[in-house]
Amino acid sequence: MQARKVRILADLNGLLPTGRKRWAVGALVGTSLLGVVAATAVPPGTPATSIATESVVERLGPIAPQPSDAPDLPFVFDERVRPGDTIQAIFRRIGANDQQVIDYLNQPAGLQAQRQLRAGRSVLATVYTDGRIALLSLPIAGGDERYTVERTAAGLESRTGTPATLATNVEMRSGTIRQTLFGATDAAGIPDSVATKLAEIFGTEIDFSSDLRRGDRFSVVYESLHDQGMPAGAGRILAAEFVNDGKRHTVVLHRDEDGADTYFTPEGRGLSQAFLRYPLEFSRISSNFGGRMHPIHKRWKAHKGTDFSAPTGTPVKAASNGIVEFAGGQGGYGNIVVIQHRDGYESAYAHLNGFAKGLRKGQRVRQGDVIGYVGSTGWSTGAHLHFEIRVNGVARDPMKIALPTTQPLGGNALASFRRETAPLLERLALLDRTAVARAD
Repeated sequence: MQARKVRILADLNGLLPTGRKRWAVGALVGTSLLGVVAATAVPPGTPATSIATESVVERLGPIAPQPSDAPDLPFVFDERVRPGDTIQAIFRRIGANDQQVIDYLNQPAGLQAQRQLRAGRSVLATVYTDGRIALLSLPIAGGDERYTVERTAAGLESRTGTPATLATNVEMRSGTIRQTLFGATDAAGIPDSVATKLAEIFGTEIDFSSDLRRGDRFSVVYESLHDQGMPAGAGRILAAEFVNDGKRHTVVLHRDEDGADTYFTPEGRGLSQAFLRYPLEFSRISSNFGGRMHPIHKRWKAHKGTDFSAPTGTPVKAASNGIVEFAGGQGGYGNIVVIQHRDGYESAYAHLNGFAKGLRKGQRVRQGDVIGYVGSTGWSTGAHLHFEIRVNGVARDPMKIALPTTQPLGGNALASFRRETAPLLERLALLDRTAVARAD
């Protein structure tokens, strides 16, 4: 039987045109094999059953669109605040045209919220197709509180506080650099606020203006916030990895002994500096450390800090973890906050317009906490922040001093860190394997 089948295949292969040989031979192989199986049940010589086929063509009519029950369904926006942004600029980007909300925001509570807009934070909005605002939520600097304006049947209403209904999910994303970081994060579906934080975290290791290479890879595990099932922004980055020019950089979030969330390498080394050189979003340095002609006393005097020119009300952040040593008025400094840090370091923030709510002597603050707002109190000719760093009581140049880095973990703290962060590192490893497999 096998020899006969091979001969038949060979004969047909010689008769058929080249373009049809493979199809015909394959069909005959299938038919012949079935014939071998069926030979035990079908008597020899029985004619093959002929199966009649018929083509049926049915013309379909046009599909009528179903009318929407909500023709004015609003669009949801998660817009990142850019340096120098105004509420009007944000409205233009999201297509909002609502003078009533603008007027509402120009009342005291709304103006205070506008003054606390910080680059990189997320503004949430739902906007009707005609440009009216259904809901607007502005971030309050220095915490999780938000100022929210909502359009209700009774008119515009506002509230300030931490949303109680936010649910937190964990998102995992990865991407590859083709041109720019933000182009790659957009392609990976990563929110701008997460992309900005990603650049900030690795900024001490990678110069994103010159070090990026085509083919660099990144992975990020972050919190995604939802309000009653609707996206409400992004939370913290829990773990991240960046492969730049073949070198792998990995960080995980961990709460240190001071209770602050800090990024460490898997070996327990802190990635960030223990001090910020720039304790606010500023426009320019208006006066450097050293001798200068005093603008009020009109004589040469030592200038013991760096002055940052910024609008009145700009939030001022603590440069490092520490304890408030003084908060109040102090002669030519005007309103000033002095913070005591470890290893004999001290920082001072002068000419403030006011202090953060509840700030008092003896209070523990963390790096990045808002402690006050830019002003022009004391011996000052305009709105600016006078910033000092003192070591064992001696003023040093904030722009040039070698600042200490975050202390590495050791002993029991390192062992605990490794246990707690192992699941996050496993997530990064999974993303990395998936990215490599996709590239192959």
